[in-house]
Amino acid sequence: MPTPPSNAAPRFGLIIIGDEILSGKRADKHLPKVIELLKARGLSLDYAEYVGDSPERITATLKRAFASGDVVFSTGGIGATPDDHTRQCAANALGLELALHPQAAELIRQRMQDLAKEQGSVYEADHPDNQHRLNMAVFPVGAEIIPNPYNRIAGFSWGSVHFVPGFPVMAWPMIEWVLDTHYPQLHQTASWIEQSVIVFGAMEATLTPLMQDIERRHIGIKVFSLPSVDHPEYGRHIELGVKGDPARVAPAYADLLAGLHRLNANLGPELVQK
Repeated sequence: MPTPPSNAAPRFGLIIIGDEILSGKRADKHLPKVIELLKARGLSLDYAEYVGDSPERITATLKRAFASGDVVFSTGGIGATPDDHTRQCAANALGLELALHPQAAELIRQRMQDLAKEQGSVYEADHPDNQHRLNMAVFPVGAEIIPNPYNRIAGFSWGSVHFVPGFPVMAWPMIEWVLDTHYPQLHQTASWIEQSVIVFGAMEATLTPLMQDIERRHIGIKVFSLPSVDHPEYGRHIELGVKGDPARVAPAYADLLAGLHRLNANLGPELVQK
């Protein structure tokens, strides 16, 4: 079973693999969706990386992911065409061999049998095309499968790093399955809230000591600063706020406002997001 991080506040990462994303041929849809899936479970994404189809770069990226202990989702590159390098790169990053996963292979065979029936043809297990498709069931030794409800061609997990296809229709339910099957203990049942205020005419450098003080005195709260130079309504401003559990946000936000008043900050509207 994938091992969850041992720290109290687990980190979640996302790796998006594929030249088609970096070249602009396809727009990435995974980042906003993974943020949405995590947020629905009271969790948040800590970082994301985009990587082209370079085996060396993919291997280096995955090596960091495996070493991090974070829960990391990797999308793309697990097919069986020449530009699909992720499975081999994962094995290289782990220093392991690739091996045919019996359960994943059986699911592929079942898929091919069903397709043959639909097409009114006879399934030939030894046909070169069917043998080639079994390459998609070749994973690093010790991997566990991630079920694919769309076409049964599985993804795989090794430790807390989880590999899914690049196709959203497959990847997103597979990521949900991982979160709900392997990490329900990490889901946050408490509600989450974000409170902020628009600050006009201030510099971030001036506000930084206040932000640091709030995070030091209010454990579990994150302070954020979002500057804007051309907002259609507020113009040049900084949105300054705190986010976290509502019970912790309320006193932290009160202290933030008090600190801003001490700085004689020019304050605008206050914002709340749940």
